[in-house]
Amino acid sequence: MDPYSEYCLQASRRQFFGTSGLRLGTTAMATLALPRPPASESPPQVHPPLPGFPHFPAKAKAVIYLHMNGGPSQLDLWDYKPALRQHFNADLPDSIRRGQRITTMTSGQSRLPVAPSMFQFQRAGQCGTWVSELLPHTAGCVDDLALIRSVHTNAINHDPACTFVTTGSEVPGKPSLGSWLSYGLGSDSNNLPAFVVLTPRWSSKQAAQALFSRMWSSGFLPSRFTGVALRSVGDPVLYIENPHGVDAESRRAMLDSLNQLNQLTRQKFADPETTTRIAQYEMAFRMQSSVPDLVDLSGETRQTLDLYGPAVQQPGSFAASALLARRMVERGVRVIQILHRGWDQHGSLPSEIRHQCSDVDQPSAALLQDLKQRGLLDSTLVVWGGEFGRTVYSQGTLTAVNYGRDHHPRNFCMWMAGGGIRGGTVFGATDDFSYNIAENPCHVNDLNATIMHCMGIDHARFSFRYQGLDQRLTGVEEQHVVSEILA
Repeated sequence: MDPYSEYCLQASRRQFFGTSGLRLGTTAMATLALPRPPASESPPQVHPPLPGFPHFPAKAKAVIYLHMNGGPSQLDLWDYKPALRQHFNADLPDSIRRGQRITTMTSGQSRLPVAPSMFQFQRAGQCGTWVSELLPHTAGCVDDLALIRSVHTNAINHDPACTFVTTGSEVPGKPSLGSWLSYGLGSDSNNLPAFVVLTPRWSSKQAAQALFSRMWSSGFLPSRFTGVALRSVGDPVLYIENPHGVDAESRRAMLDSLNQLNQLTRQKFADPETTTRIAQYEMAFRMQSSVPDLVDLSGETRQTLDLYGPAVQQPGSFAASALLARRMVERGVRVIQILHRGWDQHGSLPSEIRHQCSDVDQPSAALLQDLKQRGLLDSTLVVWGGEFGRTVYSQGTLTAVNYGRDHHPRNFCMWMAGGGIRGGTVFGATDDFSYNIAENPCHVNDLNATIMHCMGIDHARFSFRYQGLDQRLTGVEEQHVVSEILA
């Protein structure tokens, strides 16, 4: 028997109220003694980082990843090979091909005729990097770029190659780069998702490859870290407006009641998807006010709009997406991924690649300049590239003014700029046919390790336990940060 409990049970009403004043006073004094947060303290972070992240001081706080889906031709854009003109229509030497596999789209051809680029190149910037005439605006920014000419991948077809470059693995079901970063680092924005995906229109007449949500999926990470895809046509988010007759206060009251029910479900079943559902409802409510403001470009100056080109006024264009990416960085979004389709040029490459470069050249350069003049480029990492390159030999009929190119995973070009990157550099080199790497190979996961390094993450220490393994974005094989391109 507890004497105090027995005393409380036997106490009269008069005795209880006679001593309660002293008890309440003591409680009040104890409350006043507690430390109080300053009046200006910011609200709690909706997307907090993991404990201990970043691993070291980061050079970049945000990533804008410009993915050219379909595989841009490195021979026609970045990998200048003037000596190839001497080999026009000659068979690709066996000493260059080395028995390497090629796709079934050209393996049945009787010959593999060499197709030099028909486009002119010139040195640009103080660094003197060779750039195709197709990219005149980007050429003006080469002193801010680190061009990697020796990227290589394992996959030879689009779906596994796109899965590889965005998730670090050809096997579906792994988290994307954006999901890893938002999981580890969170986001500074409380009103927008940590990871946003844009899929703009394209101008090429070629049939474009399908985009699969696995390219921005969270895989085995909690599903709240999946990228949120904004629509390129119509409302950026479906049902962003409240139904007629429902105001914000009513919506808030409904969500509060719904969250109470979801909290009971979470306590009962401990299902992490319930936590995701609660977070998604809350973010959807916040986005009702933040997204309309985000996509409203009326506050941008004429000078800024002209920088991105006339297409910036067309919702769903690459130019509009690039400007939205800058606006999201300003609002604290951690990762923005823009996927531009139509680069799979097996035929009619000279005409089709002109359309594609017209879409992305000026907006890509404008994005760099816009970030730079606002003081944001030093803290924003911009990445540009596809899932693989194109062959030096022509697919189908070759003429002096027309050719096509097949998939080529052995080497291709990508560039990086901004936070943590040393501009005006070129890393890696290829042979005379742009078919094999001659110097400094850079695997796709070396590139991913470098992106993580710029964001303050040691890729080897960043893992998630799944199916009995410590899973990493960069896989189980040893990968290296490309230190030669770092500032």
